[in-house]
Amino acid sequence: MIDEKQLEILSIQLGQRLLQLDKTVTAAESCTGGWIAKVLTDIAGSSAYFNHGFVTYSNKAKHQMIGVTNDSLTRFGAVSQQVVQEMALGALNEAQADFAMSVSGIAGPGGGSEDKPVGTVWFGFALKQANGTVDVVTRHQIFEGDRYQVRLQSTGYSLETLLQLISEKFS
Repeated sequence: MIDEKQLEILSIQLGQRLLQLDKTVTAAESCTGGWIAKVLTDIAGSSAYFNHGFVTYSNKAKHQMIGVTNDSLTRFGAVSQQVVQEMALGALNEAQADFAMSVSGIAGPGGGSEDKPVGTVWFGFALKQANGTVDVVTRHQIFEGDRYQVRLQSTGYSLETLLQLISEKFS
């Protein structure tokens, strides 16, 4: 299981990679409540690659701040592939960043259902290519543990996955 020291290591690694590539990153966060932005900005010098992020905890915030459509929120729910895709694209555009991470999930202890149990988290990653196109990758996880552990694992998964995607697409 990931811990806060590992989050720091991942944040340092991601920051170093972003500096090497001269790229910027943003995050659109729901269930993590700003934890991704916090661990990124815990690193001295992070202003070189992190300008701002979005805590879009409510559906209204997702719509108003980063342009998630009300149709997607109604049809698929906030914890869905469609919504995290729109969150990542909206954050990328609003922040004028090169990369964006988005996360929306059910951290618990309540709020889960048979289709989306507690621990269900969707992730979106938007990566701007040199030619101006944007690749969007979505992932889905179901984490075990209490609210803290689900949020911690979600933050770590976001950082790890973006690092992996950058190394695959920008080597």
